[in-house]
Amino acid sequence: MPSYVVTGASRGLGLEFLRQIASNPANIAIGLVRNVAETEAKISGWKGSNIHIIRGDLDDYQSLQQAVEATAAITSGKLDYLIANAAYVSPWSAYDAFSTLGKDPSSLTGDLIKSFTTNVVGNVHLFNAFMPLILKGDVKKVISISSGMASDSLVTKFGVYEAGPYTVSKSAMNMVVSKFQAEYESNGVLFLSISPGLVDTGIGEELQGENLNKAMSLVGKLVKYQPEFKGPSKVEDATSDVLKVIENSRLADGLAGAFISHFGNKQWV
Repeated sequence: MPSYVVTGASRGLGLEFLRQIASNPANIAIGLVRNVAETEAKISGWKGSNIHIIRGDLDDYQSLQQAVEATAAITSGKLDYLIANAAYVSPWSAYDAFSTLGKDPSSLTGDLIKSFTTNVVGNVHLFNAFMPLILKGDVKKVISISSGMASDSLVTKFGVYEAGPYTVSKSAMNMVVSKFQAEYESNGVLFLSISPGLVDTGIGEELQGENLNKAMSLVGKLVKYQPEFKGPSKVEDATSDVLKVIENSRLADGLAGAFISHFGNKQWV
């Protein structure tokens, strides 16, 4: 049975990854979450005995070590797919430029450190922790869920100055993926950074006033980038697209360690 570990599986894309993976009874779907009881309550209506919820927090190294042990007990000591979906997304810095954020230097420092600590350091530890299981797996794929906003050409050509701390952390993770690819390619492991595009995870429902106007401005920039862009995609559609890219990607494709989109190329929306 192909085995999958998905981090940040308590909501949004992570929860949908878990649902779609578990919908195939031939798969073993393991979700890493901070609150096990809360997530188990969410999936209580799902059918199937192939779903497992384990505590795992990118900010808690010991919990990652314990998650590896728990996963090994479920999968007989191996893992086929690791999907690093969990991330810290700061609402404070989501819609402003660095110059605006810099008017509160203390908050900006904290936001940058938090973004880097969770999104980069936490995932480096995650990759290292699970690598022994991946190396014993049959498929050997490690995926980092990235963001098209980490594309330097998109940022500079279309004035996408928003979400600096988050974007910087995702850009750093793209390089982390490349570094791990360089180390483990000879072992047959495929690492990829994949952007799911702009996805409606429900965050937009909380926007109002000035932040709503800023969010619409960002959407306008994406429309200039891709005139056919009609707005955020549904979570289930974005998840399905990413899973197809994961399934169809091979080391021989020449994209090992690459940063690509849910279309399998460099089109971000």
